[in-house]
Order: sequence, then C-alpha cells, then structure tokens
Amino acid sequence: MNTKITIIGAGNLGTSLVKGLVESKIYTPQNFVLTRRNTTKLSSFKEIGCEIAINNIEAVTNANIIILAVLPQKINEVLNELKGSIKEDQLVVSLVSGVKVKNIQNILGSTIPVVRAMPNTAIAIRESMTCIATTSNWNEKLPEVEDLFKLVGETIVINEEQMTSATALCACGIAFFLRAIRAASQGGNEIDFHANEALKMAAQTAKGAASLLIANNSHPEDEIDKVTSPKGCTIAGLNEMEHNGFSSSFIKGITISAKQAKDLYTEE
Repeated sequence: MNTKITIIGAGNLGTSLVKGLVESKIYTPQNFVLTRRNTTKLSSFKEIGCEIAINNIEAVTNANIIILAVLPQKINEVLNELKGSIKEDQLVVSLVSGVKVKNIQNILGSTIPVVRAMPNTAIAIRESMTCIATTSNWNEKLPEVEDLFKLVGETIVINEEQMTSATALCACGIAFFLRAIRAASQGGNEIDFHANEALKMAAQTAKGAASLLIANNSHPEDEIDKVTSPKGCTIAGLNEMEHNGFSSSFIKGITISAKQAKDLYTEE
C-alpha cells in the first residue's frame, strides 16, 4: 500500500486511528505522517517508523489523504494555514466535531474534496463505530473513506445533518458505556468480588450483551426477555434501576452531549 496519509493534530483519536490501521496489516507506519504541537508525545510512533512533523504545510505536500483531527476551536487556524497547499487530487477527511463540509470548503476552496468521519477511540483495537457523511458533490469519495474505516470497525453512511447526533451517540457514547461498566463493576465489588474480578466480569458481560445484539440482529428487549422470569432477580434489578432513572439519565446524557457538540465550532 503506497497511500500516504497525513494526520493533522495527532492526539488520542488520530493516534488511535494509526494504531488500528497498522494493526489491520494493510498499512504500515511508513504510510503515515503525524503532526502535533508537542511532538514529544509522538515519540513512540516515530520509533516504529511513522514520520513526525511540526510544519503542517510540509506534512500535507505528498499526502493522498489528509485527516483533520484537531479540536473544533483550532480548525479555522489550521485551515487558514493550509489554504493553498492542499490540491484537488488530495482527499480531506475531517474528524472534527461540529464542523460542516461547507465550513471547511469556505476556507480551503470548493474544489477540494472533503468527507467527514466520526469514529471513536475503539479504532485502536479495530472496533470503532464510524459514521461518514459528505455533500452531494463528493459522494463518489464515500467508498474510499468507507474502505479506510472498515479496516478499523463498522461504518455507516449518514446525512451530514446527523453528524452532530453521531458524535453524541458513538464518539461520546463510548464513554457512557464505559461509565455503565464501571458502575456494574462497583456493584460487583459491593456484593462480593474484588475490584479487579468485578471489572473483568462486568466488561466481559457487557461485551457479550453487545455481541448478542450484533450476532442475532435482535432488539435489546428480545434478549432481556430471555433472562427475566416472573418474580425473578433480573426483573427486580431492572425495575429498581428504572425507578432510579437509569434509562432516562442515559437518554438525557446523549441528548445534552448532542446539544453541546453543536456549539463546539464557531464560524469565522
């Protein structure tokens, strides 16, 4: 694979993507150029063969794909820096929350292909749920971006207007599910198990629950019905959680995250 991929702003998300793509065996570290203000945090990637750069303009010169992974508050500064340096035969993939294709093209130019992708940090172990969107002008670029992110998990193409919601459900969502697992492990600790035992048991149980839904293409309630019996301990626990607002809190958390994501970026 001779594709050169430059990641502008290689923080947690950008470096997780590199790890996942290298793990896929389709790409090697030599395929990547990584930029970051504090390059010392990229030393481990330099050691395995990635090119590390401070100058963003030099970093994109020979890139086939340019991945924008900076904070929303920094994107205008980066785009203005790169304006005129990105060519029409290069593909820009933006991982930046709340920034529309038109916002990027307003600075880079309308002839630069731009596709948005919203993965989560599980790309590092090739288990991301990545949502992909663009405008009608660049639909022909979607398969190329899908093929890239299919190497690191599942993908779905959505309308661009849904990308803020995707941020809350999938990108922020991984933290929500991790918090639920932490709560389950704390419950296990309280009832009988050592903390490390409880965490292992809770995490594997959560993995099994998700795998059931994916393997059976079933609804959660269908699987719940299989483990709830009249006057049983499962339904008693579920009802107690619902009485204390479990589902409501989870839903509210997702909706407030979506609202917050919408306000992360301010147009110039």
